[in-house]
Parts: sequence; C-alpha cells; structure tokens
Amino acid sequence: MTVDLNNAQPLAWESAKLDADTKEMLDNLQPNILRAHVREHLSVLFVRFNDVAAGKAFLRHIAVTRMKSARRHLQEVREFAANGRGGTPYVGVGISKAGYRDLGHSVEDVRKFGDKVFRDGMKRRIAEVNDPPVDEWEPTYQREIHAVILIGDARRERVEELREEILGELPASARLLGEETGAGIHNPAGEGIEHFGYVDGRSQPLFVKDEVDKEPKEHWDPAFPLSNILVADPFAPHPERHFGSYLVFRKLEQNVRAFKEIEQDLADNLGLVGADRDRAGAMLIGRFKDGTPVTLKPKPGGGPVSNDFTFDDDSGAKCPFSGHIRKTNPRSFGREVLMARRGQTYGERADDPWDDSPPHTRPSGEVGLLFMAFNSSLLAQFEFTQQSWANNADFQNPATGHDPVIGQGARDVKVTWPKVWGRDEQSGPQAQVAQTITMKGGEYFFAPSLAYLRNL
Repeated sequence: MTVDLNNAQPLAWESAKLDADTKEMLDNLQPNILRAHVREHLSVLFVRFNDVAAGKAFLRHIAVTRMKSARRHLQEVREFAANGRGGTPYVGVGISKAGYRDLGHSVEDVRKFGDKVFRDGMKRRIAEVNDPPVDEWEPTYQREIHAVILIGDARRERVEELREEILGELPASARLLGEETGAGIHNPAGEGIEHFGYVDGRSQPLFVKDEVDKEPKEHWDPAFPLSNILVADPFAPHPERHFGSYLVFRKLEQNVRAFKEIEQDLADNLGLVGADRDRAGAMLIGRFKDGTPVTLKPKPGGGPVSNDFTFDDDSGAKCPFSGHIRKTNPRSFGREVLMARRGQTYGERADDPWDDSPPHTRPSGEVGLLFMAFNSSLLAQFEFTQQSWANNADFQNPATGHDPVIGQGARDVKVTWPKVWGRDEQSGPQAQVAQTITMKGGEYFFAPSLAYLRNL
C-alpha cells in the first residue's frame, strides 16, 4: 500500500482507521508543511557545507536531536487546545540543488527531482518571474546556498537559544552565509498582519480534518488534497511513504511609505471621502485591513470576517480583477495552483502599522516579508502564480493590470477602478500603481523527509 496524495478528503490524522503507511508518512514528514507551526519568532540560517561527511553528520544530528515530526506537531496542537500545554520549537531543514550535490548526490541523482525549476535554482529563473538581476540581490543570496535551517517558536528566548546551539554544532568545514530574523506583528485585535497593515494568512489551503471542520463551506471549500504540497522524497528509504515538499524562500522588502501614498492618491482620484477612503487600499489588496473581503462588503466590520466566498458574482465592480487576493487565488478555478504559505514579517519599525498615521511617518525600506511557501511543483504553483497571474496584466480580463502588491515587470497597461462599490461605473484609464515590493534574493529548496535526514 502507498499513501494516496490525491484523496480529496482532509487528513483525519487521529482516526483509528488511519493506515500504517499514512502514519509512517506523518512520523517522517517535517512540521509546518501540513499545518502552520507557531513561529512568532523565527531565525533563518543559510549554510554552505563544503565537506560531504561533515555535512551529512550535521544534518543527521539536527534531525535526530532537534526536529520533530508532523505527527508530533499535530499532537502538540491537540494538547494545547485541551489543556494549554505549550509545544516544542519548530526546526525545519531545506536543501538546495547545490546542497544535494555537495552532500554527494550525482547529477543523475538530482534529476530524480521531477521539478525543473528546483533543478535550475532561483538564480537561473529570474527571466521567468521578472526578478531583479542577481547582482542586485543581497550578498547572502548571491552565494551558493546549500541548506536553510528554520528555527521558530512563540518564545524569542527559545529561538535565540536554539540558534546558538545549532550554530555551535556547525562543522568547521561549513560556513554560515547569512541569516534572517522574523517576528510577527499584530493589530489591536491580536491578528497577524503584514507591514502594509492588512491581516495576513487568510485563504490558506487546509489539509487536516480538524482545521477544515472549523470552516464554513457553503461557497468555498478550504480542504485540499495532499498532492498540492507533497511529493515523494526520491532519496528516502521508502519514497512511496516518505514525502517532502518544495520550499520557496524569498526576501521581499516593502516600501510602506510609497504604498500608503498610493492608497491616498487612489482615494483622491476616485473622489472617496470619509470612511469610504479605506476602500482604495481594499481594492489593491482585495480585503480591508481587518480581512473583510471587498467583494462582500463596501466597508469593514459588521461581524466575523468570512472566508467562505467566491468572485463569481463580481464583475470587477467590487473587487478589481487586479486585486491581490483575486489575482493569486481566483477561487473558482486554479485550486491545484495554491501553495501553503508560511511566511513571516521582518524588520523593526517605530510606528504602529495598523493606524492612520500619514505616509511620511512610514518606513520606505528595511522591513518586509520573508516569503515561504510549500509546493508540490515550483513550476506549476509558485512560478505559475507569479508569471501567469501576478505579472500578467491581462489575466482574467484584458487590461486589468499587474497584481499591485507582488506583480513584477513593466506596468505599461492603463487600468480603471470602480468608482462606486457594486456599480459598473469605472474611472477613466490611468497608470497602474507603482511597484512597492522589491525582491532582495532567495532560493528554491526541498524539505526532505525525516527518514532521509536521519539516514544520512
């Protein structure tokens, strides 16, 4: 028997009927893939090995002594819900194509990874997604990275302690090429937000039954098959039940000041006044700051934020076709493209991201998102989303423009905006909003099974 990744039913991981192969899969799968792990504080270490035996020994030691399984993670979530008992920190590992080569795998071995994008590496894919030239990336990412080590927890002190321990165990032949530090930011309601001030992390594909059961499903089904994120680990002892996932890592710097100026200018151009001015930003994002989808309401508030919706009845008179969440999740099609996003914000700022302070008080750099997402296909998911959806000015409707948040490339197409929510009257053609997010570097990794790491 093998694990059926295409099963449309969410994973009932505690079921007495769960087969032995699925249990073994969960016992050998890294956490944070099936279900997001608490990582309010995050340390990201980029490593180069340089010695096969030492690199293998280091990763094997990390896997045996520091890493828990997806199954253990789910058990900790259940224990926390039952009695408030806190869980253990998250430690994750991703290996690049160059990393596998440095661990002794041949060119022929690496071809066992079916995803060409992974085999190319991010530096060779800049033309496909309109990324900046590699010599404009930050120095860490210009280098050949072999592995990424992720350390996350709700407690900053525990992350810092683990970071020091792991760095102390790094072999003398290895090099720490660079590192990133992430920390969550929240609005007054305690919800996680990104630096533009909007609630983040909505509309994630869900894979575990207890998460799916909590969600309304009249219009939008949040349950996705494991095939969206998992693939066989080609170097594991039993690839038919030992799985991994392709991991995208990208450092995205946000120019918050410029984005807030764009919000104000768009509100002015559309003649929005008073509370209606918030709709300008909501049309760019697709949601108001509290997460309310602009396709459902002309204003935020008025009850719990719904994620049970589609854009089927919206001709662009409520949420523009270019709205970020509409571009990256059309909802009525393209479900197989959705990734499991696991990013974290980075950078310190003196202002409150959620308030209405004027743009000149906002940071113009040094803050942003450590974008991370798990995929079963980098080509058909991440790169397709970026190239065919976010960067495509004609996606869904002609001349709707780039994704105003993550779209990259020349924005030559003129666009229009709905002047009044729910009515077909559009503004006159105007230039697209400027790009306010800059990709500073990254890499494609594979998050292997624990079975592979423990057997190095």
